[in-house]
Amino acid sequence: MKFVATLLTAVCLAVPAAAEIKVQLQAPWTGDKIPAGQQCKMHGGNGATPPMKVSGLPAGTVAVLVEYDDKSFQPLSSRGGHGTLLYPVSGASATLPSVPGMTDKLPGGVRVHKKARSTGQYGSKGYLPPCSGGRGNRYTATLYAIGADGKKGEKTQITIGRY
Repeated sequence: MKFVATLLTAVCLAVPAAAEIKVQLQAPWTGDKIPAGQQCKMHGGNGATPPMKVSGLPAGTVAVLVEYDDKSFQPLSSRGGHGTLLYPVSGASATLPSVPGMTDKLPGGVRVHKKARSTGQYGSKGYLPPCSGGRGNRYTATLYAIGADGKKGEKTQITIGRY
């Protein structure tokens, strides 16, 4: 029994700890209130995604997939309800640039993985900026490390703000 416990301890010590993905919003985004002008056009804005610094990406990560959601509005609250974008990266850290909403023409190799599920006047070819009309809805971004095989790996989530 003591041998098994010693062997398990040795195996656990030999396995490296997994990196933890960390994300930090960049100015003017703070994670509290959606910055002025970053809401959708229907509410007087010209919103774009928040710029983010990401660290702790696992070895072999070639892209970061970001699902944008409105946690307060059930139809768009999960799996990229406000759009899913793919940002190319290399290395253990990256800066994800701000890209415009309501379009699929994005700079810097960023591409739309899935357009927002919104419809009608709220329909978007890509990312739909916060569009709740100032009701205090909570908007999030869920980030996934994507390996060369195209599969989702480690993930983390951050609140990008309320609007």
